[in-house]
Amino acid sequence: MTPNNIVNMALLNGLDAIAVTDHNSCDNVKAVTKVAGDRIIVIPGIELQTVEELHLLCYFSCLDHMYSFDDQIRKYYNGMANDPNFFGNQLVMNEHDEIIAIKEQSLISSLNISLDEAVQLARKCKGITVPAHINKSSYSIISQLGFIPDYLDFKLLEYSQKHHISVDEYKEYCLIRSSDAHRLGDILERTMLINVKDKSKKSIYDYLANPFSD
Repeated sequence: MTPNNIVNMALLNGLDAIAVTDHNSCDNVKAVTKVAGDRIIVIPGIELQTVEELHLLCYFSCLDHMYSFDDQIRKYYNGMANDPNFFGNQLVMNEHDEIIAIKEQSLISSLNISLDEAVQLARKCKGITVPAHINKSSYSIISQLGFIPDYLDFKLLEYSQKHHISVDEYKEYCLIRSSDAHRLGDILERTMLINVKDKSKKSIYDYLANPFSD
């Protein structure tokens, strides 16, 4: 899952856009964006694991907003070190697939931030928050809370391609399906389509922000 391999696999699969949302980190997003250039649209983001042990996707319109959010998120790291013998090294790469750093903080564990706090902080940094893989039996807002809080005003929900979902249960939301790829072979072909004004990062981001607008 190097930056070049990710972009090239996405291109081979005929994708127009991808989102890069590593777990509790965004250190590799810039490299993927540089590799992509004007060949494929990259939406920068991060997938947080909150203290409730649920996953929340946070999308941003630009790297600056993402880094502003990341600066805040680092304060919520739990101080647990990664075990490379068990989980492998957490590599940070540049656009040439060269290793430029190794992340020591464990990225697989929950941050010390609640769902409510994470949503508020992401939106303060001009980000969009989307509950991740709601149809999974673990690490989803449904599995962990049992419901979707109305006061958080989510418009968009993401579901996993690998698990069953009854879409009739979520009629008041817009649903998106993504690869949730942890390996190159998991990257989907063009099976998820969204209606946008044009093929641009701004139009995709505008859709994510308000999928019910005309």
